[in-house]
Amino acid sequence: MRRLKISNISRYFNDLRALSQHRTSSSLTDDLCNQGAKLNKLFKAWENDPNIGFVSMKGSGRAFCAGGDIVSLYHFMNQGKLEECKDFFRTLYSFIYLLGTHLKPHVAILNGVTMGGGAGVSIPGTFRVACGKTVFATPETLIGFHPDAGASFYLSHLPGHLGEFLALTGAKLNGAEMMACGLATHYSVSEKLPLIEEELGKLVTDDPSVIEACLEKYSDLVYPDKNSVIHRIDIVDKCFGLDTVEEIIDSLESEASLINDPWCGSTLRLLKEASPLSLKVSLRSIREGRFQTFDECLVREYRMSLQGVSRLISGDFYEGVRARMVDRDIAPKWSPPSLEQVSEDMVDHYFSPLSESELDLELPTKLREAFN
Repeated sequence: MRRLKISNISRYFNDLRALSQHRTSSSLTDDLCNQGAKLNKLFKAWENDPNIGFVSMKGSGRAFCAGGDIVSLYHFMNQGKLEECKDFFRTLYSFIYLLGTHLKPHVAILNGVTMGGGAGVSIPGTFRVACGKTVFATPETLIGFHPDAGASFYLSHLPGHLGEFLALTGAKLNGAEMMACGLATHYSVSEKLPLIEEELGKLVTDDPSVIEACLEKYSDLVYPDKNSVIHRIDIVDKCFGLDTVEEIIDSLESEASLINDPWCGSTLRLLKEASPLSLKVSLRSIREGRFQTFDECLVREYRMSLQGVSRLISGDFYEGVRARMVDRDIAPKWSPPSLEQVSEDMVDHYFSPLSESELDLELPTKLREAFN
């Protein structure tokens, strides 16, 4: 029995951006789906291999995995390749469900930026090791999308209304903050990561308690600094626990005038930079996720993602990627441009299938039981 190590998980996702600049649409589609299908095939094979006890995963370079699919999807949308977008999301979400229900223990070493698909392929796993270089965020509202890849499940289960805060603002957390709120299971200073990898490599086990003992051996006690959002959980709950985005903003503005805390101002700026439609959609997504199982969240997010790339309701995702990732003018023109113009019908539509004949994401829930 042995450990299986994936040392280039970031390449499975991040290199796709480079591919999108050099491949034709058809070959790019194959690359995106083949990468996801390869991960699916590998994890299924490892689960059935009695010689493999557990899987560990880390990034190569400065990031664990920061996504990389965004620009590729932009090119799909630009060419009207909706079916390719569907294939991508279907493959990604199916893999995330497989990872989250995997029978073998899973260790993710978050050695850098962990966003988008990177969070999706690490947070549902058994163990998440954060360090001093870890940066976590769900910045999708800033590009006209919604926190996906299972984010509506794990964000909704964070303490209080921290999940709403992270989903709406895209604010970053460091390793200490991830540990404090439960997104990470362990924290080690960056210099110890090679020792952890070496120790894991010596383990011959499929027992989670043995793996946990190994991680604990190199864990460090760490606390968020005094400016952390973790120390503002009372104001987060007071503001982000309200029913609507408008009420959240009004409450933050009221708090800003009373307590003169720069945090309120920076939070308001993030909210006002985001897509108004994405803010309302993301708030509802987190609220629904709080009462859904892991698979139900993924099925709903699949619907939402197809609506985002279809541009039937709004072109905000396309416009947000253009402004931040392609042209980089950081000046997206949101449609609708204000919260007041985002109707309930638009939000409701975002949670519906593209058409009556559109098939939902099918996950093997009878073979692999989901969790609450």
